Amino acid sequence: MNPVIVVGAGPVGLSAALALRAHGLPVVLLEADPAGRERPGSRALFVHRETLRLLDGMSPGLAAEITAYGRTWHTRRTLYRGREVYARTFPPPSGLPPFTSLRQLDTERFLRAACERAGVDFVWAARIRGVRTSGSGVTLVGEDGREWDAGYVVAADGARSTVRGELGIPMEGVRGEGFHVVVDVADVPDAELPLERVFHYEHPGVGGRSVMRVPFTGGFQVDLQCRDDDPEEAFGTEDAVREWLPGVVGDGYADRILWVSTYRFLRKVAASFTDPHGRVLLVGEAAHLFPPFGARGMNSGIADAAAAAQAVAAGTPEAVAAFADVRRAAGLFNSEAAGLALEHLRPRRRTVRLRQRAAAALAPVLPSCGSWLEHAPYGPRGGAPAVAGGKY
Repeated sequence: MNPVIVVGAGPVGLSAALALRAHGLPVVLLEADPAGRERPGSRALFVHRETLRLLDGMSPGLAAEITAYGRTWHTRRTLYRGREVYARTFPPPSGLPPFTSLRQLDTERFLRAACERAGVDFVWAARIRGVRTSGSGVTLVGEDGREWDAGYVVAADGARSTVRGELGIPMEGVRGEGFHVVVDVADVPDAELPLERVFHYEHPGVGGRSVMRVPFTGGFQVDLQCRDDDPEEAFGTEDAVREWLPGVVGDGYADRILWVSTYRFLRKVAASFTDPHGRVLLVGEAAHLFPPFGARGMNSGIADAAAAAQAVAAGTPEAVAAFADVRRAAGLFNSEAAGLALEHLRPRRRTVRLRQRAAAALAPVLPSCGSWLEHAPYGPRGGAPAVAGGKY
């Protein structure tokens, strides 16, 4: 019997395996895809300072590797209908940066290398189709008939988690209307855009739709907020992006598109983060789904992974129950915070739109109005430390 199996080799599963090895536990990591799988797109961009500290605790020096490769911008800029309402440049930090920005495939590359150095045993092309739990352990059944036994399983197998589904644990929450288009764009050599994060309310270059631009190593991501009645094919295909992208970032980038995707607004949290026997621990998107406002998804998932490893290392029902309670409370907090951000980004009430318009008009004389327009799209931060021991 394997002491611990992790299911899923995304950033959260890799972090869970690394954290378990830091506790001295042998780990087998099962991944449904083959070892040479392609992982296009940036997906999660930001690795926050709190997450970097967690990763460094799992593998000393890993935070420095990731931040040396990633990009940390020091200027935040917010505009409203073509007019700047907020801009602030922060001095470079003396220690770990508040975040670093890199494509998720690069984050996974660093994590996988750290896992290999730590002695994690990878099993690729191991797609799970069955899960059996008891008071003494877990049996996982693969599509090809192979079976793996473990004392504990950490399930990091994503939004369509087979493990969660086999355990019959429902996701609770809501699905919002509308969609966003996310585009990764490579830098133009010798003509890079300024290293700054820009949020533009009602951008005149894309018909009054709001848009955000965020740098990462080698390029930048554009996130376009579409309206509820926008046809996806008019904005979310690569051909469509070539049409509207120049209105956001200027000419010269239409042939630099790396990846195009769309996402809709899911705010869901698992009814339980563990099975009745306390042998399976759900982490990351297997346990919660948030819109990407405030970079809560991957960062919260890595916090889940660290907490799950600590609970498994303790090896008691009480430790697993405490993990499930604390991390579910964190998930509910993040879901609520994302909902507040969504209400600001896609206001259903006319009063919210009027407040945004008034804040934009007053920002030149009342800086607090510009600051509110800058911070509100990402949701509140305060509150999570009381339930989860950190931001997430």
